[in-house]
Amino acid sequence: MVNRIEQSFGTLKEKKEKAFVPYIMAGDGGLDVLADRLKFLEKCGASAVEVGIPFSDPVADGPTIQRAGLRALEHGTTLKNVLDTIAAVRSQLQIPIIIMTYMNPIIAFGIQNFAEQAQQSGIDGCIIPDLPIEEEEIIEPQLEKLGIELIRLVTLTSSVERLEAISAKGKGYVYAVTVTGITGARNGFDENLGEFLQKVKSISSIPVLAGFGISTPEHVKEVSQYCDGVIVGSKIVDLFEQNKLDEIEALIKSAKTVIA
Repeated sequence: MVNRIEQSFGTLKEKKEKAFVPYIMAGDGGLDVLADRLKFLEKCGASAVEVGIPFSDPVADGPTIQRAGLRALEHGTTLKNVLDTIAAVRSQLQIPIIIMTYMNPIIAFGIQNFAEQAQQSGIDGCIIPDLPIEEEEIIEPQLEKLGIELIRLVTLTSSVERLEAISAKGKGYVYAVTVTGITGARNGFDENLGEFLQKVKSISSIPVLAGFGISTPEHVKEVSQYCDGVIVGSKIVDLFEQNKLDEIEALIKSAKTVIA
């Protein structure tokens, strides 16, 4: 069975469109809004959605997502009730859903139990920022067996050898981090970003998406020309908190104006 991530990117390639993958924090605003937010993002044209699991020590997250995580924890959000909530709405959604979490919550939940529950909930992929490829054998085989793609990250400081090793794995997409730091909206990007993204794309046999720091339609258009699409987190989290749904829709649609 073809994973929904592969299907989504295959369709984008046929249409010559760029991907737009929003990130949301599960439980921010309460878990009862998660289903509606997923449906809204799909309606706006999101290619997939990354769903963050709140964690007390999120080493890759900037202030906006850290605050969203704390709000979610105050609402009593757990990995288990996020998976249960997604399971309840999954049949109403077509787009891929990717869980973004750290290893601690997974280990506490139980690695095999997590893989099985994620598969039963209809999760298509998993991003674990604090899991290097040297250690991924503790979870990757369990995910692969159940058809869940492990999405790996590359950075501006990754060597060619590491880019080749990471790009050779999986069938989902490569998450290319656009900054040397944590998540969060920024005014601009490293002058070598375009060259970096083109290098990753020349090496990778699967789609390359750029994330971290992308917050405006101009950013989306600028960055998308060098890769297969973008991931936007902090800005989406902010706009949901401010209930600026029109701006979320405009941001997603800005990716559609970039010709692949």
